[in-house]
Amino acid sequence: MRDGQHRRQGEFVRGLELWDATMVVAGSMIGSGIFIVSADMSRTLGAAGWLLAAWAATGVLTVTGALAYGELAAMMPEAGGQYVFLREAYSPLFGFLYGWTLFLVIQSGTIAAVAVAFARYLGVLVPAISPTAWIVPPVNLSQGYAVSLSTQQAVGVAMVLLLTWANTRGLRLGKLVQNAFTSTKVATLLALAAVGLAAGANAEAIRANFAAAWRPVGAATISSDLGIVAATSAAAGVFGLLAAFAVAQVGSLFSADAWNNVTFTAAEVKDPARTLPRALFFGTALVVVLYLLVNLAYLVTLPLPEIQNAPDDRVATAALARIFGAPGAAIMAAAIVISTFGCNNGLILTGARVYYAMARDGLFLPQAGTLNRAGVPGVGLWLQGLWTAVLILPRTRLRGADGTPLLDAGGRAVYGNLYSNLLDYVIFSVLLFYALTIVAIFVLRRTRPAAPRPYRAFGYPLLPALYVVAALGIAAALFLYRTQTTLPGLAIVLSGIPAYALWRRFGRQST
Repeated sequence: MRDGQHRRQGEFVRGLELWDATMVVAGSMIGSGIFIVSADMSRTLGAAGWLLAAWAATGVLTVTGALAYGELAAMMPEAGGQYVFLREAYSPLFGFLYGWTLFLVIQSGTIAAVAVAFARYLGVLVPAISPTAWIVPPVNLSQGYAVSLSTQQAVGVAMVLLLTWANTRGLRLGKLVQNAFTSTKVATLLALAAVGLAAGANAEAIRANFAAAWRPVGAATISSDLGIVAATSAAAGVFGLLAAFAVAQVGSLFSADAWNNVTFTAAEVKDPARTLPRALFFGTALVVVLYLLVNLAYLVTLPLPEIQNAPDDRVATAALARIFGAPGAAIMAAAIVISTFGCNNGLILTGARVYYAMARDGLFLPQAGTLNRAGVPGVGLWLQGLWTAVLILPRTRLRGADGTPLLDAGGRAVYGNLYSNLLDYVIFSVLLFYALTIVAIFVLRRTRPAAPRPYRAFGYPLLPALYVVAALGIAAALFLYRTQTTLPGLAIVLSGIPAYALWRRFGRQST
């Protein structure tokens, strides 16, 4: 039976049950990060025990945040999720700033990054997909930027447009893709953990990593961008360890990010008051446990220096290569291709619901506030998809510490990706939005004490308050030690203030 037969014209279909919503949570979280970021985290922390502790802290924060969001989602089961929570707790401006940043960078930049990761690992299996196999060679726009189209970029764009098209066909197809790929990658992570713990475990790695699991050795120096803050490291005492721990959280937190995306689809969830809090908990808990098991598998398979110095930070590939030899790289590439495809389906499916809600409030293009014949925001999906495709094309021209352009072995310029810079910029701001949303629980309990709350945040007020303190503490560390990326991120968010004024004026004129 077609989705349209289950709804009135112009309304969403409530087609997501508990399993579907849980798969949206877990599938949006699991991308390529779990296979890579432990390398950088281990360089920052310098000890196996602190690496596991960082992932455990991320797990506690993520599940605590999810349990808190459950109250807001059950209270306001509307399309747009976090955008609606911020709008109702504070003002339309706060909701708009979140939606503005989500469209410009957070959702679109993440989709672009995951799409290129998909193409990069597909290139391991199909060598013709390469970052230097040019369809359109780099055209330098300035000393710092260029635009190009490689076969790798083309595959990334094609993946985004394919999944965008699939999700315009209706919720049923989108959730089928999500369920299939999320189930597969959960099984893949379980297999990776099991193989590492059973076949990869060896006395050399276990002794090297756990004989002195809490003593940082060879930890990277963390230099502040502010002249008033001294450089430090995890080996430099309690303050240095705390700073390193907070900075390392960037990798683990954003490998476990996007769990909030299921709230964007609240208008399409069956019995949302019960389903959303449970899906948020089950999905985040599942991923957190898998991530801890996988990192434990890394640590019993590889000595920490091999994790820290894994080629291109591909820790999972290094672990499987230790177990299976050369075929390990191909096995891992196939696993990441599956993981990134499923991750992007969830991100694409959910993001457009925020732009729909914004458009209904007169704060986005009016066409994005309509549903197509399949009962989904088709215009919003295509706007998101096209903007994401645009973000894949620009390149940054990489330079050394002395400012000279970096060159490869053939003397050719080396290029980075613009979206990766943008994602670095908004990490700080995303933490602030999470903290603001958790504070919204306290605000709404005071301003709307009689509002129906089918589910109340577990551990309130202590656990939500601890989440806010921890998130703001990590944000403060990032401001001190990653100022060059936090300030541009704030600039992106604050650019939404004049945009909000323009949209408000446009909305009034069009009504």
